[in-house]
Amino acid sequence: MENIKVEVSARHVHLTQEAVEMLFGKGHKLTPKKDLSQPGQFLAEERVTVIGPKKTFENVAVLGPERKASQIEFAKSDCFALGIMGAIRESGDIEGTPGVEIKSETGSITLDKGLIIAKRHIHMTPEDAEKFGVQDKENVNVKVESQDRSLIFGDVVVRVSDKFALAMHIDTDEGNAVNVGNGDGTKAYIVK
Repeated sequence: MENIKVEVSARHVHLTQEAVEMLFGKGHKLTPKKDLSQPGQFLAEERVTVIGPKKTFENVAVLGPERKASQIEFAKSDCFALGIMGAIRESGDIEGTPGVEIKSETGSITLDKGLIIAKRHIHMTPEDAEKFGVQDKENVNVKVESQDRSLIFGDVVVRVSDKFALAMHIDTDEGNAVNVGNGDGTKAYIVK
């Protein structure tokens, strides 16, 4: 049985170039700090504060490169604490989602949409999809085996692109439920 690496995605934001400039200054570009597992994606040096009616989250990671639309990805527990409930969506599907205020040391922006709880998903290349017998946008069940808390996640969306690397992404609430941490070697398996 072919296995898939599991990665836990903590709260973070994606920003447009316009938002980057409003937060960090005219002409500013995100500064790569660390490459992520998906090709071309990186953790930026820049950090922001996300402000809600109930709580403010400081030192929130910014992921690059710049995007076509700004988006905030929080776990459901983060949204409860923030006081604004994000919608469960695939990355990039932000129509009809709530907005939020974001600040840096030098600027601020209030988004009218973009707060999501990312739908759990698997990134795959077309070759991976063929090997696993799945298609782009297909929902699958995935068994995650971990110390004393293995479980099967349903409604895991398959995302296929030649720009992806094979990995399953879950949020921190889901990671805690299955006792998974990044870098611990936990594997997952698609189950029928």
